[in-house]
Amino acid sequence: MNSRTPWGTYHQIADALRSRITAGSPAAGEVLPSEAALGQEFNVSRTTVRRALAELESERLIKALPGTGRVVCTPQERDNTGGDGPPPAQYRRIAAALREQITSGELAPGAALPSEAALVRQYGVSRGTARQALSELEGTGLVVAVHGKGRFVKGDETGGR
Repeated sequence: MNSRTPWGTYHQIADALRSRITAGSPAAGEVLPSEAALGQEFNVSRTTVRRALAELESERLIKALPGTGRVVCTPQERDNTGGDGPPPAQYRRIAAALREQITSGELAPGAALPSEAALVRQYGVSRGTARQALSELEGTGLVVAVHGKGRFVKGDETGGR
């Protein structure tokens, strides 16, 4: 595996997986290969794979099923923009709100994210839910945790590994 992946590689992986899904392989309801298997296939780290998968999840092409893995959504699930189905998990809504603040520039590179306690107060959720939202952002590579300091929007100064 490369120790340093070129910037934006996850977009290329997401494009490749999106093409496969729209071509019907894997079909709706089928499980995607594991993060580890995709990392080997594309010769990238699991973090890069997670970022690609997060992109596809945000587009409602795939969904995570606990104990199963990531599954290709049905056309009905893709089109379900509200009302009919279950709402997204609370941590996903929080992560999406923070992701929007990061991509819009409201939270600039290097900026501190709200603490778990602040998210608990703001969203009325458990600390575990707040932690899961922040962990999801870490998994996508948008956020970096600094032990004893908090979580920060990843910027050029944090570099790649």
